[in-house]
Amino acid sequence: MPATDLDQIVNLCKRRGFVYPSAEIYGGFRSSYDFGPLGSLMLRNVKNAWVRTMVQLRDDVVLIDASILSPPQVWEASGHLANFTDPLVDCTACKQRFREDHLTDPTTCPNCGKQGTFTAARAFNLMFKTHAGPVEGAGAEVYLRPETAQGMFINFANVLQTSRKKPPFGIAQVGKSFRNEITPGNFIFRTREFEQMELEFFVPPAEGPAWYRYWCDARLQWYIDHGIPADMLMLRDHDADELSHYSAGTADIEFRFPWGWGELEGVAQRTDYDLTQHAKHSGERLDYFDQSTNERYVPYVIEPAAGATRAMAAFLLAAYDEEEVNGEVRTVLRLHPRLSPYQVAVLPLSKKDTLTPLAREVYATLSQRYMCEYDETQAIGRRYRRQDEIGTPLCVTVDFDSLDDRAVTIRERDSMAQVRVPLTELAAAVAERLGF
Repeated sequence: MPATDLDQIVNLCKRRGFVYPSAEIYGGFRSSYDFGPLGSLMLRNVKNAWVRTMVQLRDDVVLIDASILSPPQVWEASGHLANFTDPLVDCTACKQRFREDHLTDPTTCPNCGKQGTFTAARAFNLMFKTHAGPVEGAGAEVYLRPETAQGMFINFANVLQTSRKKPPFGIAQVGKSFRNEITPGNFIFRTREFEQMELEFFVPPAEGPAWYRYWCDARLQWYIDHGIPADMLMLRDHDADELSHYSAGTADIEFRFPWGWGELEGVAQRTDYDLTQHAKHSGERLDYFDQSTNERYVPYVIEPAAGATRAMAAFLLAAYDEEEVNGEVRTVLRLHPRLSPYQVAVLPLSKKDTLTPLAREVYATLSQRYMCEYDETQAIGRRYRRQDEIGTPLCVTVDFDSLDDRAVTIRERDSMAQVRVPLTELAAAVAERLGF
């Protein structure tokens, strides 16, 4: 069964080195987390799996990496300076602050229970502001990007010219974004510093609706293909009053978290809003001339925007399992092999020097292709259980018979089945079981 309690994942992540509270030795820093040895590998794998699907396996999408800092003009043109706000209220009795749109009862404070104690709502912009250069002042103000999208829009003409693509085509990007969230929480689900995986897919205006449905279906299937059960996912269309100022239609891919349904990814029809706005504010042409039809137009944009850290949390929750084996509880992360921190663990049966050279040889061979762990400490059963708990799909055990028969034992995480394989066939056997 997938995890039903967030604490199951939080505790495992801390204990095994997936995620640590940031600045923990100083008491922690709210809503910030550091990714440990296993977490940094898994988060990288989530992003690599996205790039593989969205860029590597397609010939109509290219990848860029735009800057995090941007001048105010970018955010004025995009509408973020005027519209990227949350409505905040304060309770005059207990002095707590809340987002007005998150209150179940807008007249009652959820902290102290008193009624009629809220101040009037006021807008709070979510962007982080800082200063560039040695002198502070309005002329030196810059912003940390709250999304990766604008870097792709303002590079539209550059990419169009240098990549020689034509609509329909996409620009993809993976990177950090920053939002001064007032109510962060639920572990790595909502934080002020996070990573996004976004695609801006530029299409002829008439093809917008068809491509929107295509990307809704394709993105939902990506999560299923990478291990999340279909019944833990849903595609929810936004109501009219939920739509962003630029959207002609948006759908969220939601995951059933322990606290309820939460957004993993949004797919939006941004129309020509962004390119038109940046063309207007910059004075540069951001359109496309189709020589085959002798037509010039501003492309419409379909945007699938996913949270890498949110996706990692969902994959962990869906993969978590506990089962009884020989009277003991086995904890196992049934992660897709492409997402697992390690694909293979090489385990010599003992630390005796007679096994070390061959075990190291096996490790050196497999690590050329896969992320592998070498572990020779503790009894073999305990090492198997540890690899199960961190999601390693395969263990390769080198024992004393291996010195004579030049064969090793492959143990599969999910079934715990074991098979003896000659060293000459090991690489092929591992690839067959991992699927790549």
